Parts: sequence; structure tokens; C-alpha cells
Amino acid sequence: MSYIQEIPYEQSNGRLREIYDDSLKTKGYIENFDLLFSLRPEVNDAWMALIKTIRANMRLRRYELVTLAAARTVGCRY
Repeated sequence: MSYIQEIPYEQSNGRLREIYDDSLKTKGYIENFDLLFSLRPEVNDAWMALIKTIRANMRLRRYELVTLAAARTVGCRY
């Protein structure tokens, strides 16, 4: 059960529908963070821009290691 209100695919439209469709097309499912930002799709766009900027200056392996280290530090098992 989610504690955060989400907009389901069937009720999505505009930019949110585009985000959902892209996720379905590339991954086969709607990712949790897409659902998380469903009430504010512009935040999803800003988040993706931030991630792209961070990743632009490091190799994928380093990015993944830093992400894993940060997740472990804050106790995130996701």
C-alpha cells in the first residue's frame, strides 16, 4: 500500500502519459519514481535532468558505485 498518492496510467494524460509511455516502452513497466512524481511531472523532468548532469562527468560504473554507497549509508534497500 502506497502512502503517496499516485495517478494510475488509466487516469494519466499530457506530460505524465508521455513519461508513463516512455517507461513502458523502454522498460516494460512504469517505474516507481515515475509513479512517485505523478502528481508533479515537471519534477520528474527536473530529476532526470539532474541525474543526466551528474552522470555526464563520470563513468557508469562509478555512478552506480556512488549510488549504491549512498543508498547503503541512508539505509535504503530499494
